[in-house]
Amino acid sequence: MSTEIVEQAVQDLKVEEKNSEEQEDVVDPWNVTSSSDAGVNYDKLIVKFGSSKIDQDLISRMESIINQPVHYFLRRGIFFSHRDMHTILTLYEQKKPFFLYTGRGPSSEAMHLGHLIPFVFTKWLQDVFNVPLVIQMTDDEKFLWKDLTLEEANRLAYENAKDIIACGFDPEKTFLFSNLDFMGQCSNFYKNICRVQKCVNVNQVKNIFGFTDADCIGKMGFPAIQAAPSFSSSFPFIFNDRKDIPCLIPCAIDQV
Repeated sequence: MSTEIVEQAVQDLKVEEKNSEEQEDVVDPWNVTSSSDAGVNYDKLIVKFGSSKIDQDLISRMESIINQPVHYFLRRGIFFSHRDMHTILTLYEQKKPFFLYTGRGPSSEAMHLGHLIPFVFTKWLQDVFNVPLVIQMTDDEKFLWKDLTLEEANRLAYENAKDIIACGFDPEKTFLFSNLDFMGQCSNFYKNICRVQKCVNVNQVKNIFGFTDADCIGKMGFPAIQAAPSFSSSFPFIFNDRKDIPCLIPCAIDQV
């Protein structure tokens, strides 16, 4: 086989790899781009993000446990993927505690219907399972990503909080907080942020979130802030210093 043929074959492989990469859907917390007119391939996305499809077996098990039909967001496939939902259902069957965590990045005066979808579903989960809920307002994130002052980002958090409260969450079981206000008030919360930060290196956070050398250092550290509320030890005043209470997080697939 001649050198020219080998070189051509290598070149063809590179072109195929490039085309394959270009055809991949891009879904992250800041961008959604489909490689085809049919839209995002969510089955491939489930595999890519390492989650599992919400199938009829899971829905049937949930309905048998809660003794009522599941929310129509589940029946219609609007919420279509999960991680460890069977574990949560087993905890509920065993009458062991767990809590819910969701959040909002406030970047506008009011929330539209798309913003409210996870909160509508979370409200149903809280009603069905009768569990505590923490809601993180990531005004610090919007300051880092958007052309907003700290004061404006914080103000928008309070404006958006009104829309969230209007969803009807149980006030006795719901803690809604602004990162900019809460961070300095709870050392346990900050300690968990530090623990997460130490576990993730710069290369990992670049590969996961697509950060570049041009991004500010605040963006690099923010994922740890978003991860901290998933640990019950971040809220000792709610969970009495317990560190072992699991968390269920209703969120979009780009947050998985």
